[in-house]
Amino acid sequence: MGRSMPQQTKGRRSFGSTGLFLASVVVIYGAMYAFAPETALTALKASAKISLSLCVPLFLVFSVMFLLNLFVRPAHIAGVLSRDAGMKGMLLSAAAGIISMGPIFAWYPLMKKLKEEGAGEGPIAVFLYNRAIKPSLLPVMIAYLGWAYVAILTILTILGSIVLGYFMSSISSD
Repeated sequence: MGRSMPQQTKGRRSFGSTGLFLASVVVIYGAMYAFAPETALTALKASAKISLSLCVPLFLVFSVMFLLNLFVRPAHIAGVLSRDAGMKGMLLSAAAGIISMGPIFAWYPLMKKLKEEGAGEGPIAVFLYNRAIKPSLLPVMIAYLGWAYVAILTILTILGSIVLGYFMSSISSD
């Protein structure tokens, strides 16, 4: 009697909610088809077109994220954030900020520790600035805004972060 039932694993809960969402979509499309078949088919075709246009960019992004998570370790990131980073260090800080995951507040303790161990304010600023670029969201941006817009915005964000990083380095070294 004192034994409790094992808790569900995270994977089962997410599959249940995913299955519930899928079932809800099927029911909505089915109800829509019953009342307005042409509208339902038009909506289904539009959904399929959007889904297919997102497949290639999503595959590329998830492949890059997989490879980066496989080969890049936190120790590598810590090394590029030194005070004497230079342009190479700033670019590597930008890349590290882009590939970093999770909420930004979770990175603050790590950034504090790195600063105490000799990391410069410039590379830390570049890292935090580039967290605004999310590889997993780029395909959606590309689908809605186009390649050119997303490429220009991403490049300007990276360049702006580097300018800010050098500015932070110059005012903090005085």
